Parts: sequence; C-alpha cells; structure tokens
Amino acid sequence: MFDFLTSGQYDVLGAFWVTVQLTLYSAAGSLIWGLMLAGMRVSPVPLMRAFGTAYVNIVRNTPLTLLILGCSLGLYQTLSITLGGDGSKDIGFRLAVLGLVAYTGTFVCEALRSGINTVPVGQAEAARALGLSFFQVLTLIVLPQAFRAVIAPLTNVLIALTKNTTVAATIGVAEAALLMKEMLENEADALFAVFAVFAFGFVVLTLPTGLLLGWVAKRVAVKR
Repeated sequence: MFDFLTSGQYDVLGAFWVTVQLTLYSAAGSLIWGLMLAGMRVSPVPLMRAFGTAYVNIVRNTPLTLLILGCSLGLYQTLSITLGGDGSKDIGFRLAVLGLVAYTGTFVCEALRSGINTVPVGQAEAARALGLSFFQVLTLIVLPQAFRAVIAPLTNVLIALTKNTTVAATIGVAEAALLMKEMLENEADALFAVFAVFAFGFVVLTLPTGLLLGWVAKRVAVKR
C-alpha cells in the first residue's frame, strides 16, 4: 500500500521541509508585523490607530488564497517585483511568505492586543508619571507581561499558520500540499495511503508544537 514511498519518485521529506521553512519564515515575519500592528492599535496617534484598525479588519477577513494569488499576480506578474529571488521557485516561495505574513500578522496583532489589555492600566500610568515615553512603556512594561499572557493564543496562530502553508500550492510552491495533489493524481489506487501519510506528517509538525508551547504557557503565566 505504501510502495510509493520507497519508489524514489516522490520527495515527501523535501516537500515537508519546504512546509517547515514556510512556517518558520512566515512565523518570524508575522510576529514582527503583528507586533508593529499591535503598537499601532494602542498608539496615542489617531492616524496610526486608524491604519492599524483598518488593516486588521480588512486583511483578516480576506481569504488567504486571494492574498497569495494577489502577491503572485499583482507583484510579480504585473509589477515584476521578485523580492530578490532568482528562479520562479524562489520567487514563488518568497511571495508565499509575504502573503502569509500579511495575513497571519493580523491574528498575531489581535492576540497581542488582548494580552496588552490584561496589563493593569495603573502600571502604564505609573511608568508615564516617571517620564517614560509611550514606546518605552510599551516595550519595557506592557509587552513583556502581554507576551506571557498570550503564549497559548499565539500557539494556536502558529498551528493555524502551519496548516495554512498548504495555500502556497496555488502559486506552485513545492510544499506538501502540492506534492499530495500530484500523488493523488498518479496513485489513484492508494488514495487512503496518500492521505494518511500527509495527515501524519502535519500531525508530527503541529502536535509537538502545541504540547511544548502549552507547557511553556503554563510555566510563564502571570499570576494575578
């Protein structure tokens, strides 16, 4: 039933490695972009708050497939923006990361903003009374506590991101979902086995992440 794994025709491990790379790069970018958006959402500057709110509400409710296709069709094919990539595979990978970051950053932002709301207002007011700027209050007082409070929600976002990397197959990125599609077409007599292999692969990627970060969340939780 699983003869296709030993035939040498399909690089299953290579496809999952691309999925892991997509997840890691997108997670790092989403954390940075989400942190910036969260700062805008709680900023005392009305224009920054308006931009952060509009961006989150619009992008979060836009289908991820549409965003990634927009990056490919709009940036690459229309504007010839390659993001420093050389070949089509490299360019597609970078555009997929950009789309995933733009989308996932909104969920990171809202998770962080919920964590910011758990920090007592009196702490920020005391810091401002000592002469700290908004940026100093946010980075030195509020965010360290907010991060500890939202590790569990951020874990859910990371797991969702891992599964959302399958959308990158729509622009030809050679990750697990694209290989699964090819195998389903070529191995029609082993559909259940193909599904089982890829389902197991995603469980291996997501289950340890959830267990580890869930344990971390309990260890660093803020006692109030």
